[in-house]
Amino acid sequence: MHVRRSFMFVPVIGAVALPAAAAHAQSNPNAFDLGRIETVTVTASPVAPAMSTSVLTNDTLYTYHDVALNEALNLMPGVATSNSGGPRNEQLLFVRGFDRFQVPISIDGIRVYLPADNRLDFGRFLTADLSEIQVAKGYVSVLNGPGAMGGAINLVTRKPTEAFEVDARAGMTVGGNSFSLDRADASLSVGTRQDKFYFQASTAWSEQSRFELADGFTPTATEDGGFRDNSRARDWTLHLKAGFTPNETDEYSISYIKQTSGKDAPFAIYDPISRQRNWTWPYWDISSVYFLSNTAIGNASYVKTKVYYNTFTNGLFSYDDANFDSQTLPKSFRSYYDDSAYGGSGEFGTPVTARDMLKASFFYRRDSHTEWETIYHPPFTEPNQTTVEDTFSLAAEYTLHVTAALDAVAGVSYDWRHLMQAQDFVDPSMGAPGMFVNYPLADSDAVNAQGALIYTLSPDASVYANISHRTRFPTIFERYSTRFNSAASNPDLKPERATNIEAGVRKAWDGIHFSGALFYSDVQDAIETVILPPPAPAGLSQSQNVGHGTYYGLEFSISGQISDRAEAGVNYTWLHRSLDTPAGGIQLTGVPAHKGFAYFTYAVTPDLSITPNIELASKRWTETTDGSLFYQTGAYALVGISGNWRVTDHFDALFGVKNLMDSNYELTSGFPEAGRTFFFELRYRQ
Repeated sequence: MHVRRSFMFVPVIGAVALPAAAAHAQSNPNAFDLGRIETVTVTASPVAPAMSTSVLTNDTLYTYHDVALNEALNLMPGVATSNSGGPRNEQLLFVRGFDRFQVPISIDGIRVYLPADNRLDFGRFLTADLSEIQVAKGYVSVLNGPGAMGGAINLVTRKPTEAFEVDARAGMTVGGNSFSLDRADASLSVGTRQDKFYFQASTAWSEQSRFELADGFTPTATEDGGFRDNSRARDWTLHLKAGFTPNETDEYSISYIKQTSGKDAPFAIYDPISRQRNWTWPYWDISSVYFLSNTAIGNASYVKTKVYYNTFTNGLFSYDDANFDSQTLPKSFRSYYDDSAYGGSGEFGTPVTARDMLKASFFYRRDSHTEWETIYHPPFTEPNQTTVEDTFSLAAEYTLHVTAALDAVAGVSYDWRHLMQAQDFVDPSMGAPGMFVNYPLADSDAVNAQGALIYTLSPDASVYANISHRTRFPTIFERYSTRFNSAASNPDLKPERATNIEAGVRKAWDGIHFSGALFYSDVQDAIETVILPPPAPAGLSQSQNVGHGTYYGLEFSISGQISDRAEAGVNYTWLHRSLDTPAGGIQLTGVPAHKGFAYFTYAVTPDLSITPNIELASKRWTETTDGSLFYQTGAYALVGISGNWRVTDHFDALFGVKNLMDSNYELTSGFPEAGRTFFFELRYRQ
């Protein structure tokens, strides 16, 4: 938050409640409106928020120096960050208990999807050059396309509003015990808005050489403490956008995004060296070029279009030992992914009468996944293996203004998927001559339905209730991967299904904003790994639809200005999850039952503000790396302080500390998090 020579505040965490379109455009004018996902808003009041949706603005991300997406969304109620554990070293996010397979992520409404396994690493997405982050929880409009069984995350890029704009930053993260430079980051955004066109260019960069463990960490055979071994990571993004606005209603834009990353994988601290996998990702790259448009038809109708082409390339290298300098053993390999997708969507909206609005959309995407691998014992390079699949969705949404205060919304969609090719290759290391495997092809489809009632009590208060039945198609990995010859394929694996029910309230008074919700989810046909009975070989597993899950809980957020110099806010989430399977004994991991965040911002002077904050989380279930034991990690409290000094009208200095008490804690078994860290950042804006 920035105080500019007056004791006026813009809510920091209070901004996570998304206002209606008109109000939100005023509160965050640099947001690329074409890039926002479709939400259900209260049309009777221009200041009422969108239902089931939260937003983080760029200023909030800056205040807490949250460089990566997983750090940022942990501020929100209903969202929890975690770690995949194991050698993949992936940062995870859960939305009301739903994971990355059930909560799609998009950039400007363009889906980021990895067709092989969709194991996205949320730590690879940088935040400095975004305008805002939308998170829809439970209820996601069917107009946005298939998936979204438990929610959706959308990264919205910037759009200039002035003839010339610039935002330049340079920051660093310093270890709290060694005072060494552990991470450096920088970003630059420039843009221009003219009468009928605009141009925006931005880039962000982060280089982590390591992170430092808490001083209270107890060394093990695989981690001696201090600097976390194999914790390097690098990320760089480029966003380019050009737009044409021929009149007040129409807009046409073309954008290009390039994201390149690389990372190492720390060892599990409780496992011996003999059980570690020496993996690195020399590159993990995404690119996208896309065209977005909005065209008004008459006084109230419109057409929106999206057309895109995406790529994803990935390299995973495995080495003989922890020196990472030789590849001669059977465990060593170089695995390559080369994926692409193209497609688009169209949305049409028109009023049928003066009291309603009918919207319809069509979605299409073709995913092509190509992989190959080089093994070193015996030496062999596989030929390319390809999987090609089409995904479609037809959707309609109808909004009726029943009265001046009551809105009713109903949506329905039909999703289907057509698999055209699914290949694998059995290489010589499996004890047989190399050969192609063409898996049996199977298609699938699903019907989704949702509805909501929204009642406006007053211009600054509303209540709502909704129900949404959504599905999620399984990935290629879940259907076909043999997982190093330890699993059997299941081409007929059905989609997972979830019915989400929510009731919520939003209220504002005297500068204070409150939002709260109760939610319940019933999960059917949950996909779990099952050990096959004889005559299958001992230990052979398969992905099957055998689970029934129940998620329920509550969340609330309250924030606002409490004096001419002070602002405060707090949010809290309680979540219970359970999963029943025939085998039993499964605990759902990664999410605490209780999670909270609180902050207090005080303007020491008109140019200097201080924001102490605290994050609280209860115990959460985790699993040992070999899958033999479930247990709970400890609860934790992380204290932080952030300070912002307005040096001049254009120049800011940010400083602060995270994990002030140097707490030693884990989110998943065997992977301790960073201890105390200090951060510094300089920012120039015009």
